[in-house]
Amino acid sequence: MTIVGRKMLEDFKIKHADARTQVDAWVSETSVARWLQPIHIKERYRLASFLKDNQIVFNLKGNQYRLLVYVHYEAQVVYIKNVGTHDEYMTW
Repeated sequence: MTIVGRKMLEDFKIKHADARTQVDAWVSETSVARWLQPIHIKERYRLASFLKDNQIVFNLKGNQYRLLVYVHYEAQVVYIKNVGTHDEYMTW
């Protein structure tokens, strides 16, 4: 998958260094993934939440942080929409 919006993740890692390892792991895994439908994501990320319009919320660092993305399956592109703390997520 191509990941669009990596700058947002880099900025997040500077602000929340305790999540750096998990963000880097997610980027590494997603970069080589070939997700053709939601079940492919669910197989690897059991706790991911699937929202309408191909939006997915990933839990990072034991649900302390949330990563919201949009997945375009046909184009094999993941767009980073937002990343932040659990409390910030509640206001998105």
